Amino acid sequence: MRAQLGAGPPALPLDALVMFVFVTRIVSFLPAGTEIVYALGAGADLVGRSHECDYPDSVRALPIVSKPTIELDGLSQAEIDAAVSGRLAAGESLYVVDENLLHDVAPDVILTQDLCQVCAPSGNELTRALKSLPSNPAVIYLTPRTLAEIDDDIVAVGQAIGRASEARALVARNRERVERVRSATRAARRPRVAFLEWTDPLFCAGHWVPEMIEIAGGDDRLGRPGADSVRMSWDDVHAWAPEIVIVAPCGYHLEQAERMARALPPIPGARVYPVDANAFFARPGPRYIEGIELLAKIFAGESAFAAA
Repeated sequence: MRAQLGAGPPALPLDALVMFVFVTRIVSFLPAGTEIVYALGAGADLVGRSHECDYPDSVRALPIVSKPTIELDGLSQAEIDAAVSGRLAAGESLYVVDENLLHDVAPDVILTQDLCQVCAPSGNELTRALKSLPSNPAVIYLTPRTLAEIDDDIVAVGQAIGRASEARALVARNRERVERVRSATRAARRPRVAFLEWTDPLFCAGHWVPEMIEIAGGDDRLGRPGADSVRMSWDDVHAWAPEIVIVAPCGYHLEQAERMARALPPIPGARVYPVDANAFFARPGPRYIEGIELLAKIFAGESAFAAA
């Protein structure tokens, strides 16, 4: 009414007001958080990242505010597992936060997680770092266990950084794509699947991954929907007699997964598919829909990986 009467400028929508007010400096301690920020169009607001944040490529130019306490380069999966297990058993942290750098970049919002001690800083190391800051940044904990909770996290990040409408739109697009895959696979035969989140020792699929497999048309009785991935044995795998084995080692990209697939012992009757875990499965961010679509293609019968 005011605009019609010429009494002042037209009122802005609430989302526009929020975006106008927010001048946000963001530090992300985990790759999924970084991907969410970029997907919402706020990549320019990031001022710090973890050593693992590598997507999109432009994020590599940002200063690194956290890194692992263990030098992982050159270690085998078994050696990494032993080193990580040893530090956790001793109550020691797996990550160190650069408190001086965090102080210098002066974040308004920090994205971290409290789901997996192996994935990113959480607990004592972050608490100590926050105490050293002169400001009081908002800390957003991203701890999803299901696809719905990943969507909730996207919305929460959007609200925290002034991108609420973009977050809702992104979630809506992803859900539409999920429903298209679900509809396409609902009547199809479901192949038996073994999804390997680690190969030495073996770990099953956990958290949101079994749900991705189900939507894509597969059946993984070894997985733990909404729960932690746990160790399993080759006897477990052989007893399930999978038709399809997905090699998706957490923290690794496709080239490394291919090498690990070649090193697997024979799995009678199974087709083996290495995949990029970092891009599509291990990081609970917007690209989970691409992981579901990739699995749907695999289950529909695309060519298997040649291990020879």
